Amino acid sequence: MKLAAPLLSCLLLVAASASFAAEEAKPAAAAPAKPDLAKGQTTATNQNTSTGYGIMLGLAAVGAGLAIIGAGRGIGQIGGSAVEAIARQPEATGQISQAMIISAALIEGATLFAVVVALLVTFK
Repeated sequence: MKLAAPLLSCLLLVAASASFAAEEAKPAAAAPAKPDLAKGQTTATNQNTSTGYGIMLGLAAVGAGLAIIGAGRGIGQIGGSAVEAIARQPEATGQISQAMIISAALIEGATLFAVVVALLVTFK
């Protein structure tokens, strides 16, 4: 159960980035004609609020939130384990601290990547 939030956030991140990449790969369309609002045609700004786009934005926000929550929990667990390890073996303080800082930096990097991808999807 400890890996549920990070795995879910990674899954949502991959789904959101795949949707973003698919949107970017579409060829540029010719300029559309002016919509006839009397016939119920929508404007270009209303087309971005379709259900699929809204779901993608929601998943991007949920993915970013879960990535941050997972990273906070992971870094907290690393810090707690490091303090316990230092309490058991004070002579290994340097090695434990070094491993803790490297692990926390890797988690921060992955979290920053997840948040940037979610922001790219949101503000494309």
